[in-house]
Amino acid sequence: MIPIVTADEMYAIDREVTERIGIRDDSLMENAGQALFRVLKERIPHTARVAVLVGTGNNGGDGLVIARMLKSYGYDADVWLVPPQEKVKGAARTALEVYERSGYSWIAYEGNERAFAARVPHYDVIIDSLLGIGIKGDVRPPYKEIIEQVNRASATVYAIDVPSGVPADGGDVSTAIRADVTLTVQCPKLGAYTFPAADYYGEIAVVDIGIPPLAVQVKTDTRFLWEHSDVVQTMPKRKRSSHKGTHGKLLIVGGSKEMSGAVTMTAKAALRSGAGLVTMAVPETVYEAVASCVPEAMYRLWPAEGGAFAGVADWAGLDIDAMAIGPGMGRTEGVRRLVSELVRQPVPLVIDADALFFWDDYAERVRERSAPTVITPHPGEMARIVHRSIREVEHDRFGVSKRLAMEYGVYVVLKGPYTIVTTPDGAQYVNATGNPALAKGGSGDVLTGIVAAFLLQHEAVQPAVNNAVFIHGQAADWLVQNGHSLWDVLASDVIDALPAVLARLGDGAQV
Repeated sequence: MIPIVTADEMYAIDREVTERIGIRDDSLMENAGQALFRVLKERIPHTARVAVLVGTGNNGGDGLVIARMLKSYGYDADVWLVPPQEKVKGAARTALEVYERSGYSWIAYEGNERAFAARVPHYDVIIDSLLGIGIKGDVRPPYKEIIEQVNRASATVYAIDVPSGVPADGGDVSTAIRADVTLTVQCPKLGAYTFPAADYYGEIAVVDIGIPPLAVQVKTDTRFLWEHSDVVQTMPKRKRSSHKGTHGKLLIVGGSKEMSGAVTMTAKAALRSGAGLVTMAVPETVYEAVASCVPEAMYRLWPAEGGAFAGVADWAGLDIDAMAIGPGMGRTEGVRRLVSELVRQPVPLVIDADALFFWDDYAERVRERSAPTVITPHPGEMARIVHRSIREVEHDRFGVSKRLAMEYGVYVVLKGPYTIVTTPDGAQYVNATGNPALAKGGSGDVLTGIVAAFLLQHEAVQPAVNNAVFIHGQAADWLVQNGHSLWDVLASDVIDALPAVLARLGDGAQV
């Protein structure tokens, strides 16, 4: 797992390294520049015309080390020093002096603005090391004009650590570099996974610069990127002696006359994800519509009221290990009564979709539950739960998720690009799989089925939920890589892709 940090946490890590551990800041900058150069050397053709844009701070110093190495390896690189030379201080000043003593020259931006504007369209690669993580508020001249010119250029743009002008912790963006690739130093920053800031990063590559792990651990919150290697390490292994009961008995409660498809997709996804026995509890009026869709499932018919659940639950003889509620249930009074009763059941529970609509009616009961509870809201559902606007939720995804998870003792899956999983103790995990093909009705129902099935099979809740989110996104990635477009993928296609994704995970292979 890779830690995700705020700007303040990254500054604290740097201080820990230099003040307590004893690695000099100029040595740390040299390490960073060298590590970044090694990544760039694998990506930039030797014939490319390169511009390195250098600012005053540590970000500019990293750029100077990169520029020195580019020139040492024979690249045709122009170095543009944007601030006056006397404003370059500290470790960045040392990097500039080493660069000059190595026999290399640079171009002052001040006084050569027209020359810069004339050359920008002719570069093949532009390396942005202008502003770094310290930006506050709007970008001022001359950086604003430089950024606008870079964004109009056709060059491939590599941003160092964060795209210049983008707040490291996320939030609104006025003027900023639109990078093709962002080489983030040691730890990705919070804003890389929240919008609109994330739109400016392009591809994100994390570059380890040799900071001791201890320095990161003691100065950061519990916030990580959940990776392929984490999934491989935590996915359960099936024993030859296992049987259907070994992998759990799941009850899925959902469906209504208007939305019979949602519950069938949840059931199919759960079965494809390894659940041993799946029972679908549906209103009796929709039984015929769903029964032929999932022949592998068993059925429990509930009394109906207006095509939806009547709110009467008969638990006699029901033997289950976990439950998922909400897909396609509707929002009737009967559903409200039923959901309020279901949360009392002492089994692991996944709450999604229409069941979340009635959160205020049963939230206190959720707080009292001893069995694990997982809720899977999209931003609109989350906004309703926390009584804030969708915009407020999207601007504070990490904070909103953490407060809700800790207040009610639940696992929160805040869906969307870069889905965040938050545990009851406040630990947070970001998922980077998936693509816009998932922005379609039914995708959430599929995820609910995968989450519920994995709860039955994993020993711990946190890796079960994280692995479900990862594989759900990876199925969409696999589809787009194998003949589908971002437009045509259906939720049922995601279910059909699960066998290929799970098979490759079993082999330890990346999709």
